[in-house]
Amino acid sequence: MADLLVYRAEGAAVVHGTDLYGFTVTRWGLPATYPPFAAILFVPAVGLPLPVLKAVFLAGNVLLLAGLVALSARLASRSPAPAALCAATAAALWLEPVFQTLLFGQINLAVACLALWDLTRPPGARARGLALGVAAGIKLTPAVFVVHLFLRGRRREAATAAVAFACTVLAGFLLLPVASADFWTRRLYETGRVGKGWIVDNQSLQGLVARVLHDPAPGPAWVVPAALVAVAGLALAARARRESHAVLLTAFTALLICPISWTHHWVWCVPLLAVLWAEGHTRTAALVALVFTARTMWLVPHQGDLDLELPYWQQPLAAAYPALVLGLSVAYDSMINRRPTLSTEQTGNTACPSRPFGSARR
Repeated sequence: MADLLVYRAEGAAVVHGTDLYGFTVTRWGLPATYPPFAAILFVPAVGLPLPVLKAVFLAGNVLLLAGLVALSARLASRSPAPAALCAATAAALWLEPVFQTLLFGQINLAVACLALWDLTRPPGARARGLALGVAAGIKLTPAVFVVHLFLRGRRREAATAAVAFACTVLAGFLLLPVASADFWTRRLYETGRVGKGWIVDNQSLQGLVARVLHDPAPGPAWVVPAALVAVAGLALAARARRESHAVLLTAFTALLICPISWTHHWVWCVPLLAVLWAEGHTRTAALVALVFTARTMWLVPHQGDLDLELPYWQQPLAAAYPALVLGLSVAYDSMINRRPTLSTEQTGNTACPSRPFGSARR
């Protein structure tokens, strides 16, 4: 639980007034990388003995996984029975991103639950967007869903999320002014603090391109494709016929374009599997489950600098998650473009819309 030790140290830095971004912990020399608002939330971890804290985090993450499974079912318009929910939660523990989250003592499941709970609340629910803004204030990446809400025409929710995020930043400045100034003017842009972008742990486009080109700093070679993927992914999400598809497209677009997306960040595979299963895409769901349990990135040589020396045939194994998601996105786009839109003359009924993608078993 190395990341849990970092969170605890962040809370201790807040309590004792020490430099939040000046320490490193564990034998890997891990620093703090989250905004000051997150460090404030970690303060309660300081008061617990480490063995107790680890047990609390482990149990909490299992409960959060059950919550994510339930929210994923809600995204897929399903209401699983308690037995099915428990079985799905047990099965999801085998997914590599979930297992790594528990192993490292990470908060990915908490952030995903906050975002997905807000995104799946019924229309007209009070303060929709608030939890999403808080999630972005903790780990930044969920901020892409603010763009998602805006493009989907949910402008009020987007504004609420933006204001909530701004409030987390303001809270950081009020309670930790020095650390906040340091983070937002300097540390945010030091992606090297998070880790080496070219190792197989990184399943973003930057990691993929760096390993393919055997270049630890690919520069424009990954920035340009990332920009294109960002535009294409968000555009595809904006015109998706189902909200569940739009949410997943946005989530995976964020994971692809982020400079570093460790394997444990990909817990969004849980709602992806739920939606595929609910819509009858059983073979695709089986393929996705296989990819996210096979742990192929850990089978290729990755000690030292070997990540940059992989032959071409090992590259797909080292970048299994982005390769899978890019393939699914291209297939989704082609199916949308290929599906004909029936005219009124063809249907004979002005109230008969064309059937949305995913409604038929494929």
